[in-house]
Amino acid sequence: MAGPRQHQIADRIKVIVAELIERRIKDPRLGFVTVTDVRVTGDRQHASVFYTVLGDSDAIEGSGAALRSATGMIRSEVGQRLGLRHTPSIEFFLDAVPESARHIEELLAKAKDSDARVAAQREGAQHAGEADPYKHHDEDQ
Repeated sequence: MAGPRQHQIADRIKVIVAELIERRIKDPRLGFVTVTDVRVTGDRQHASVFYTVLGDSDAIEGSGAALRSATGMIRSEVGQRLGLRHTPSIEFFLDAVPESARHIEELLAKAKDSDARVAAQREGAQHAGEADPYKHHDEDQ
């Protein structure tokens, strides 16, 4: 379970990395990148930075390469701004949440279409057989 100090450091790293991407990194491969989350290990020695990129697969690959090449500069800047004894190592990961959300939205749209087709088939449909298909003992006598 992560402690409050760990969350505080992760939030600070998220802000610092976002500012650096916006203002300091001048790599032409860097697209429109958004830092979505930062997770710091319990010993505060490693930080995983999750990001998304707006654009096609070329923009995603180029932005990933630009972030990997700027990792050293980002880590040194994070270390200076945090003022910790040990600066955590930083690793960038493409966030899969937007792709997963898009897939879920597609599945929900398919389910909605299927429900609409079933409702259309149900319109005007009648039960097969009688309204009450069960035998009753009073009718037999």
